[in-house]
Amino acid sequence: MEKKGNILTENFIFIILNLTFLAIMIIFIFLRMNSDAASEEMWAKQIALNIDAAKPGMVIELDMKKEIEVAEKKGLTPRDAVRISGNEVVVALSHDGGYSYSFFNDVKVSVDVFPTDSNKPGVVKLMVEDG
Repeated sequence: MEKKGNILTENFIFIILNLTFLAIMIIFIFLRMNSDAASEEMWAKQIALNIDAAKPGMVIELDMKKEIEVAEKKGLTPRDAVRISGNEVVVALSHDGGYSYSFFNDVKVSVDVFPTDSNKPGVVKLMVEDG
């Protein structure tokens, strides 16, 4: 009797499909990490958290020079890159999307975004007023 090792076809196909799925997941994660979407999400959440912690009369300045440059290269104005509507912060670095995140503090927030060619390049200024 000869004993030979056999790899069953079903097991081989199963392994190939799992490796393919794993490769697709890794590619997706790397593309997501290096995209503007991750930056939009991070900044929207950061701005919302700052607003939640703010008191009326506070002025918050955030250095978003890199993000404002990206938005300007893609044809957006700095005012379109960061905006607040109601109790929602929207950060958009391209025309085809953006990320919005809500804040809970009952205040009125006005936004001033300085273009990259100004004296405060890429600075986002949030003025918190009584709601």
